[in-house]
Amino acid sequence: MHFDPDSLGQQIRFASIVAVVVALLFVWHPSALAQQDDMKDMPGMDMQHRDAEESPAVLAKRASDKKESEFNHHLAGLLVALAGVFLLTQDKLAKRWPVARYLWPCCFLAAGLFLLVFSDTEIWPFGSQSFWFAITHNPEDLQHKTFAVILLALGIIELLRARKRLQSAWSAWAFPVVGMIGAVMLLFHHHGAGMHGAHHMETMEHIQNQHRAFAAAGGGIALTKGLSELHTTWQEIFQKIWPLLMIALGVLLMMYTE
Repeated sequence: MHFDPDSLGQQIRFASIVAVVVALLFVWHPSALAQQDDMKDMPGMDMQHRDAEESPAVLAKRASDKKESEFNHHLAGLLVALAGVFLLTQDKLAKRWPVARYLWPCCFLAAGLFLLVFSDTEIWPFGSQSFWFAITHNPEDLQHKTFAVILLALGIIELLRARKRLQSAWSAWAFPVVGMIGAVMLLFHHHGAGMHGAHHMETMEHIQNQHRAFAAAGGGIALTKGLSELHTTWQEIFQKIWPLLMIALGVLLMMYTE
C-alpha cells in the first residue's frame, strides 16, 4: 500500500481545524449562552394553559428557542453558501491548493454534524431527553435529525467522489435524488415556533413561506445538479447554475426569522 506522508499531513491538519471549529460552535451556540436547561423545570411551562403561556418563564423560553432556531438556520445557510462559493472557485483554487476541491463537501459535513449535535437542545447532552425519546415523540426533532443525516450522507459521498475513491455510477445521482427528497420534506416540515403567542397564525404563515422558498431552491439545486452530470451541450451551464442556487439557498437561510 502506497504511503503518502504529504496527504496524511494535510488530513491531520484539516481534522484539527474541524475539531477547533466544532469546539467554537459549542461555545458560541445560544444553548450554551442562554443555559436553557435551567428554564426547563421552572413553573408555568404547561403549554395547555393559556395563562401559563404568558408567564415570564415561558416567554423567556420561547425567546431562547427563537434565538436558537434562527442561529441554527443562519449557520447552516452560511455553510451552504460557502459550499456554493467553493464549487464556483475550486478549479482556480485547486491549482494552488489541491485540497480546495474537498472544501465544499466538508461544508456539508460541518452543517450535518452541527445539526446532528446542536439542534433541539432539549435532547441530551444539553437537555434531559434521550435521543430515542425525542425522535419518536417529536416530529420536529425527527425531521431535524433526518436533515442532518442527509447532509452528512451527501457530504461523505461527494468527498469520496472528489478523492476518486467512489466512482460508481449511482454515486453521481445520490445528490440529486436525496437532495430532492430533502426539498420535498421541507414542504411538510413540522415547526412549533409559530404555534403560540398573540400573532401565532401570522408567525406560522411566515415560517411556512420561508420553508417553501427553501424547498424551491433545494429542488432547483437537486434538478440542476442531476442535469450537470449528463454529458450534453448544456452541461457546463448547469455546472455553474447549481452552485449559484446553493448560494441563493444559503442567503435565504441566513435571512430566516421567526
